[in-house]
Amino acid sequence: MTPKECRKVVVTIVATVVFSCGLAGCGGKESSATGAPPPAQVIHEENSGVVHVDHPEQFPVVAATQYSATSLLTVTASVSPDISRTIPVVSLATGRVVDIRARLGDVVKKGQILLRVRSDDVASGFSDYRKAVADEALANTQLTRAAELYAHGAISLNDLQVAQDTEDKAKVDLQTSAEHLRLLGNDPEHPSGIVDIPAPISGVITDQQVVNAGGVQGLSSPNPFTISDLSYVWVLCDVYENDLPNVRLGDTADVRLTAYPGQVLMGTISNIGSILDPTIHTAKVRVEVRNPGFIRPGMFATATFHGLKKETHTAVPAAAILHLHDQDWVYVPADNGTFRRIVVKAGNTVPSQMQEILSGLQPGQQVVANALALENTVDNQ
Repeated sequence: MTPKECRKVVVTIVATVVFSCGLAGCGGKESSATGAPPPAQVIHEENSGVVHVDHPEQFPVVAATQYSATSLLTVTASVSPDISRTIPVVSLATGRVVDIRARLGDVVKKGQILLRVRSDDVASGFSDYRKAVADEALANTQLTRAAELYAHGAISLNDLQVAQDTEDKAKVDLQTSAEHLRLLGNDPEHPSGIVDIPAPISGVITDQQVVNAGGVQGLSSPNPFTISDLSYVWVLCDVYENDLPNVRLGDTADVRLTAYPGQVLMGTISNIGSILDPTIHTAKVRVEVRNPGFIRPGMFATATFHGLKKETHTAVPAAAILHLHDQDWVYVPADNGTFRRIVVKAGNTVPSQMQEILSGLQPGQQVVANALALENTVDNQ
């Protein structure tokens, strides 16, 4: 006799003993005294998804219904800083870093000193400034003298105009040299070899390219810092080309962060990429989201877009769905007091404690109202 035949014989013997015990009145007095229904007896058949219950009435069944809702599109996404709110920290002065007062990830305020640089550019600029001051003073003196001589007829009008032009040019050179010192981060009235580099905006330092005692080469080198205002962030989504008709500019989207699955954030679609990724045929869709304070660049997220067309899905009570082995199951009644467990794909929760069934079940089919109760009965046998 094969092992399978042996199992059938054992199951048959067990069923016969149970049935005989019932006829003989085994435990009948206790049942009569309490008035409780006899416990359900479960017999496993060869198919592990089918169970036999002696009293199937203990497990009520309900009919699956229809549920109409707008189409939903859920895609993966990641968080990035808003480029329009990202500002580089620029140093026009070249030199050596002598002090760094901020680090990557720090929150800084506008005008806060980020680093200090010892620069020879300041010495050169101050030299030009002092020369411009001397030239302007001489030009002004010559203009005053020329004006007096012209008033007494000692020089021509042309000589006076030349003196006036020299004074005007000397003022321009003085203003230019003073502005050059200010651009380098120095005060013309109080020059110093140390240049302070302030933060241009308030935000978070999202990039750092400088270290202590490092060199700064002005515009020819990478920016020492990059500051991002994270009050609003971009959620960049990958949408397949077949799903692009469901996405429109200005529509809202529900954003869920992987780190905070219980938080649903509202965002607005601000851009749909014009170029598809040639490898996976997806377009980048940009969703702008207000940062409540816990969103960080680089986080993973999902975005759900609500379409215009209506879709009809099957709906069953949420308790009718059993999540087991990373799959969703329901029990459906079969013949002769048996129930069969089938795989379904569950969707979103809908009103009245119902849940969508995206596939595996049709409206009108009957399911066990409480799948967990039946499963527990099966496990306890």
